[in-house]
Amino acid sequence: MNFSTAIKTCFSKYVDFNGRARRPEYWYFVLFLFIAQFVTSLLDQSLFGSASALPLTSLLSLVILLPNLAVTVRRLHDLDKSGWWVLICLIPLVGLVVLIYWFIQPGTSGPNRYGPEPHVR
Repeated sequence: MNFSTAIKTCFSKYVDFNGRARRPEYWYFVLFLFIAQFVTSLLDQSLFGSASALPLTSLLSLVILLPNLAVTVRRLHDLDKSGWWVLICLIPLVGLVVLIYWFIQPGTSGPNRYGPEPHVR
């Protein structure tokens, strides 16, 4: 899966919390989010000049909230973990470290309780 395919997949499965997402799909989407946040923050700085006025960045955050949550849950499903594990990020620092560790691991091969192994395009 390449960068553009991953972005299209994540936005086409906007609120699809079922199924599985492989590492490339997840990490390409995370890369897209970092780039988009950086660009919108630069636009906010140049258009509004204040660090406190971030309307474009705030709007982007609202637009990507559900796709980001959906791909995160599908990535957990690929690891054969419940999507509820996303709530571990509420534990400061430790939760984020645990999630990152899990997300860099390969998914389960073959079918698991969340569906068949996704096709890599």
